[in-house]
Amino acid sequence: MTSAVVIPNWNGREDLAACLDSLGAQTMTAEVIVVENGSTDGSVEMIRSSYPGVTLLVQPVNLGFAGGVNVGLRYALHRGHQHIALLNNDAVVEKTWLAELVAVMRSGDDLGMVASKFVTLDGRRIDSTGECYSTWGLPYPRGRGEEDLDAYDDAVDIFGGSGGSTLYRAAMLRDVGLFDEDFFAYFEDIDLSWRAQLRGWRVQLAPRAVAYHRIGATSGRIPGFTTHQTLKNLFWVMTKNVPSRFLPVVFPRLALSYSFTFVRAVLRGQGGTAVKAVGIAAVKMPRKLRERREIQRGRRIDDAAVAALFTWDLPPASANLRRLRAAVRRS
Repeated sequence: MTSAVVIPNWNGREDLAACLDSLGAQTMTAEVIVVENGSTDGSVEMIRSSYPGVTLLVQPVNLGFAGGVNVGLRYALHRGHQHIALLNNDAVVEKTWLAELVAVMRSGDDLGMVASKFVTLDGRRIDSTGECYSTWGLPYPRGRGEEDLDAYDDAVDIFGGSGGSTLYRAAMLRDVGLFDEDFFAYFEDIDLSWRAQLRGWRVQLAPRAVAYHRIGATSGRIPGFTTHQTLKNLFWVMTKNVPSRFLPVVFPRLALSYSFTFVRAVLRGQGGTAVKAVGIAAVKMPRKLRERREIQRGRRIDDAAVAALFTWDLPPASANLRRLRAAVRRS
């Protein structure tokens, strides 16, 4: 057995059984590892009674997505697995999901990640076919919301993989490191994708590896969670990873979009959440600058290759920012 699947779980009992059942039906054998992130809903008891073959790593507190999956990744690396997939606890997978991911991974020794086709739970729309990073410093899921699932049937190179359904090569993780636990949740997969790309690891889509996702099943339980994590983490991604040549392009655009996000949060009554997030981001910025120096020193690709990683426009769904940009240009 050379593969493992790591599932972080925080009070996800309602969805977790279906997730584990779909993994039990896989055509490729793998060690299934659930990282129990301080749940209080009976998830631990359910796993122990109904899924005795699952490796259960119980944590006393919620370590967030990044901290939780790192527990599972370290365990899987220690066990000697060559390929380690991450899967959300609110997702179910087709029976060939893992086999398709591994087949693509084995097609190139320089592949560090292979992303699946992530679709909504009803199978009608795309959630993600990989992740993108725009010159506005804004990450976004490739293809999200589109209904033509067949439009993403090519095994193409992409910027990054969603932490919710992606296969990672163990050698890549040993080379670039695991998820940055300061992120807690949101954009930690973008950060890891940047670090892998800068070290010369490719990322590719496995279009026949299909997973179905209930979007927001975990984060939606916590008011203001998305606002807090977005404002806390966005500048860290840029600070750590965007090479100096591209900062004059990305920084002012991100500053504008970040300010817009902050103001919208205040107008929605989430001003306290927004201010707290900005404060945490600022306090930890010196650490991110130190990490930046190490990442940039270890870079293996040139500026031309970096330029090809960007989407040179706003994310497709940024209608409000597009109107703001147009207003700025007219003034």
